[in-house]
Amino acid sequence: MVQLVGPLRKELADTLSTSKVLVVGAGGIGCELLKNLVLTGFKNIDVIDLDTIDVSNLNRQFLFQRNMLESLKLRLVNGVIYSLYVVMLIMMYCKCMCVSFLFIMQCMSLLLLAARNHVNRMCLAADIPLIESGTAGYLGQVSVIKKGLTECYECQPKPSQKTFPGCTIRNTPSEPIHCIVWAKYLFNQLFGEEDADQEVSPDTADPEAAWNPDETAALATASEKDGDIKRVSTKQWARSTGYDPVKLFNKLFKDDIMYLLTMDKLWKKRKAPTPLDWNKSETSSAGLKDQQVLGVWGYCKLFQQSVETLRSQLQEKGEGAELVWDKDDLPAMDFVTAASNIRMHIFSMNMKSRFDVKSMAGNIIPAIATTNAVIAGLIVLEGLKILSGEIESCRSIFLNKVPNLRKKLLVPCMLDPPSGNCYVCASKPEVTVKLNVNKTMVISLQDRILKERFGMVAPDVQIEDGKGTILISSEEGETEANNNKFLSDFGIRNGSRLQSDDFLQDYTLLINVLHTEELERDVEFEVVGEAPDKAPPPQNKPEDGNNITNGNKDSVQPSTSSKGQYDDDIMIVDSDDEGAASSSAVETPTRQKRKHSDAETGETSAKRPRTNQTAAEEDDDDIIALD
Repeated sequence: MVQLVGPLRKELADTLSTSKVLVVGAGGIGCELLKNLVLTGFKNIDVIDLDTIDVSNLNRQFLFQRNMLESLKLRLVNGVIYSLYVVMLIMMYCKCMCVSFLFIMQCMSLLLLAARNHVNRMCLAADIPLIESGTAGYLGQVSVIKKGLTECYECQPKPSQKTFPGCTIRNTPSEPIHCIVWAKYLFNQLFGEEDADQEVSPDTADPEAAWNPDETAALATASEKDGDIKRVSTKQWARSTGYDPVKLFNKLFKDDIMYLLTMDKLWKKRKAPTPLDWNKSETSSAGLKDQQVLGVWGYCKLFQQSVETLRSQLQEKGEGAELVWDKDDLPAMDFVTAASNIRMHIFSMNMKSRFDVKSMAGNIIPAIATTNAVIAGLIVLEGLKILSGEIESCRSIFLNKVPNLRKKLLVPCMLDPPSGNCYVCASKPEVTVKLNVNKTMVISLQDRILKERFGMVAPDVQIEDGKGTILISSEEGETEANNNKFLSDFGIRNGSRLQSDDFLQDYTLLINVLHTEELERDVEFEVVGEAPDKAPPPQNKPEDGNNITNGNKDSVQPSTSSKGQYDDDIMIVDSDDEGAASSSAVETPTRQKRKHSDAETGETSAKRPRTNQTAAEEDDDDIIALD
């Protein structure tokens, strides 16, 4: 007869009580997860979270109260959990090594894609199972990741945060989001840290613009006559005017627009913008404050008030101070709302409410506490399967907004095998990068390609030229002299191969260089697919010799632990519900179509399961609870 401790078998309950758990992030899902872990029987829980408590957190992060605002979550979660349950020891860390824990549960914002990728690679290096999850409104997803057995987090491409060409933002906005991005850039140019890539003045290098500079100088004289304004740094000019709201307004919404009108070719197939003068008649609005769409004059006055408030904040901070834009800072949000709406009006777009602007400017996905609670529960269920030695029974589980044809909201699907073309978990990770070797500097290869695109932390790069030439070293100062040299200076040409090692991630990547001089404007490089065509298929057995394999070569194969053994380490990853849609719940529509097995029948489907209703209709299983 099976001996039970509560709802769990005694053997499993004993394992839980001795398991050491690390929770990375104490946000929407993290709070639910901490509660679930405590009530399930975990006694030793470690927490890492470097964020502070914000008022927008309180509607779903129930461990925190209003009197805790602006405090570090790290310092408060221990006392809160202990006061509620008084059953475990909670430790707080600023950093951790995943190999030290049996479970690691990562619950950070969806915006932190690079951090999530890093955790994925650390799990691969340590051969620790990982439970990845995410929520987006009513949608949610949980999936188990195990080295050699399932896809890793990076096997399928994740949609990066959408960016827009600079000339579109500065010259020819056509959507409200273009104006909102422009307004955020303007905030930084005026009050924050200046960035040359975030210029807001008209882009005279726009390839669409056909204009004569001499004629333009004669036509666009308004800004020269009004206060003797010179086209210098936006912040420098604003300071020279004392951040006068009216002068700022006339420069941004009248003079600069008149300057744009001189680029006549831009407006042959577009509706030309209409310069706006400060004096406008007031229009009325109705509705909740945040949901009101004010008239033009209303946004003009809001612009004036926000500039005056931000100017006072700068003065209080002292000479050389800078402000940081925050969607929850009222004056900063007012400034972006007003500036973006005035620009929308100038370019003949429907204006947006403060609520809408905040949602787009802050990359906000609606957060629903119930969705977080459901997903946090599923995370623990999948973790119990792994602790029971039943990793083969784990599933990807999708939470849908509406039931499928079989009236199921929760749909489990078979886990996908590793992708042979993945540049992270393949047996020989390899990619092809298209770039111009005569224009790409070593520092760009390091920062833009290796760190930003491929998520490396401290890469070391060696040229496969038979000499072992070191191009980039993670040791400080060792190869700094190379930074401003072009790749061609080192003999790198079409077909050259680079080997990049990141010892902090136990990760090695081979890069095939494809030289081209036909990249689009403002494009530094392109990744050709996720791996070159010649990338080897997944191997059933680890190859002998000097194979490049990420992680310990002895752990390439899936775990073969039998039922009843509890020697698997587990890492559980889930995402808070804030941020741009990089969650798998949102990502799945963009993934490639592949055959997929139903969890119960074993039948294959031509489409990859998704969290929307259409995909859900192809699967018919509910979650199977553990006894």
